[in-house]
Amino acid sequence: MKSNKTFKLIASVLLVSGSTALKAQTTDKINVVTTAVPFLRISPDARGGGMGETGIATNPDVNSAFWNLAKTSFNESKGGIGLTYTPWLRKLQLNDVYLATLAGYYKISDNEALTASMRYFSLGNIQFTDNSGQDLGQFRPREFSFDAGYTRKLSDKLGLGLAGRYIHSNLASGAAGTSGTTYKAGNAFAVDLSLYYHGLNQAGQGWNFGLTLSNLGSKIGYTNDANQKDFIPANLGLGAAHSWVLDESNKITVALDVNKLLVPTPPVYTGDYSTDSASQASYRSKSSINGWFSSFSAPGGFSETLREFQISGGLEYTYQDQFSLRGGYFYEDKLKGNRKYFTLGAGLKYNVFGLNVSYIIPSGSGINQNPLSSTLRFSLLFDLDGDNSSSSSSTPNQ
Repeated sequence: MKSNKTFKLIASVLLVSGSTALKAQTTDKINVVTTAVPFLRISPDARGGGMGETGIATNPDVNSAFWNLAKTSFNESKGGIGLTYTPWLRKLQLNDVYLATLAGYYKISDNEALTASMRYFSLGNIQFTDNSGQDLGQFRPREFSFDAGYTRKLSDKLGLGLAGRYIHSNLASGAAGTSGTTYKAGNAFAVDLSLYYHGLNQAGQGWNFGLTLSNLGSKIGYTNDANQKDFIPANLGLGAAHSWVLDESNKITVALDVNKLLVPTPPVYTGDYSTDSASQASYRSKSSINGWFSSFSAPGGFSETLREFQISGGLEYTYQDQFSLRGGYFYEDKLKGNRKYFTLGAGLKYNVFGLNVSYIIPSGSGINQNPLSSTLRFSLLFDLDGDNSSSSSSTPNQ
């Protein structure tokens, strides 16, 4: 017997991804690429969140491991720790849904650094019932990931990063589904590969570039059926940032990130049962590696593939390496999720401590209101040697 628990579980996962596609008019052209564990795609710190969710090529800081691990070895500080808290989807009145992240790094030499980070996502408390409305109890779905990484400078301007990741997703462990299926917690392993070009001069002015391949790993399953495993959000990211030093006190950075999920586009349903069943079976049988390459071959051809690129841009103004103001914009095609929003942010650094805050500006109204509106992120940072807290570009690690 199919229970409402399954429906609520699926609804929760879709909401976590931040997709507003359900609010668009239903047409056969809407074909959103979905994955399991979408919490790995939520912006993990307030600095990047305030800059429109950019971070691949911005100046390095303690949270670089979440965006581009290769940046970490360009920090001048010996080490640092960062903690971020994000209340999630408050506009949907989900008051107990949140993401918490913890990151840290330690430089074992001038050219090498070790990193560790963790994401913890709570989906709140969910009341489960069956089709007859009978109470099946409550459950608190939760997910987390743990990363460990190594990064090294290949030259004065080029860095390489490698990280391993363990992913755990417990959405409905022990719940009974159709045909006697019992749900279990899902587990997966993945790696990140990243490159960073640090082109700033001694004054802190110039270009940075970044390339990331993240979440390259196994599929994840919630049952013992090997044919029911889902893709995790493998991603290709490209970033560029330029910094200007206006004078001794004032600096400006502009950043642009482009991201593409390395996950195949779901098949387009025709309404014919046998055809659609075969298409779905073929889709689910793809391996992770096959999925990475076939992600560039959407059913609608090259034009649809281009729609699956997400673009984010950000601006950061810094005064005396202590106070920062930020803004940005995030764009996703209306047929591929339809997330579009402006962001604001601010940062303050004093001695060994730093505080960052970001905010997603409300957009839409009524049923068309963006569920991410008014999202806040708070990040605390601790520098292990505050006297040398600037990055190699003389830009503060905020």
